[in-house]
Amino acid sequence: MLYSCFMSAPEPPFPKPQEPFGTPQLLEVGAAPDEPCLRADAARNRARLLDAAARLIAEHGAAGVTMEAVAAEAGVGKGTVFRRFGDRTGLLTALLDHSARGLQADFLGGPPPLGPGAEPVERLRAFGVAVLYRAADQLDLQLAAQPEPTRRFLHPSFKALHTHVTVLLRQIQPDADCELLAQTLMAYLDPALINHLTRQCGMPMERLEKGWMDLVARVTRTAV
Repeated sequence: MLYSCFMSAPEPPFPKPQEPFGTPQLLEVGAAPDEPCLRADAARNRARLLDAAARLIAEHGAAGVTMEAVAAEAGVGKGTVFRRFGDRTGLLTALLDHSARGLQADFLGGPPPLGPGAEPVERLRAFGVAVLYRAADQLDLQLAAQPEPTRRFLHPSFKALHTHVTVLLRQIQPDADCELLAQTLMAYLDPALINHLTRQCGMPMERLEKGWMDLVARVTRTAV
């Protein structure tokens, strides 16, 4: 009885956004939000440590990156690494943030269809493909650096990507609940899911790319 009453009730209107969404800004990667601007020597040390960590990942994978190994590779004391990044997750996250800035630069100001100048649905398709292949290329790093569930969706990198998808969806489907639809699309691009589909299920990336195109078409009600 309750179910039939619920199903016969008129659908509630989509909620209005809680905050305005404008053009997403590039991530400020470097000092933490509550950390003062880095001195030139501190900035050089940070870049040196990140370069050392990137070399270790290239040689040994993300599992080979420890605070001790990075310190030895960079020729500094272990305490320097801990002071700069806090812990191993902070170090790996900093590496991902540098990569995220490159992706954001591409979709905010790069050439179309990923960047401005193409139709919103074309940009959305290109965005998903770029994120899919970026995740596949950095899968070990992305899995190792993934924040805990309570912080995952609050990380600036995720929020910037989600905002971009929301902005594109609003241009395509202005009457839809674009904030929630953006979460649906972002879930398809989750590194843990990509790891499961490609490594555990053996799916080729071409199938994931085709699936993204199909999902975008269904969500936006446009042709593939």
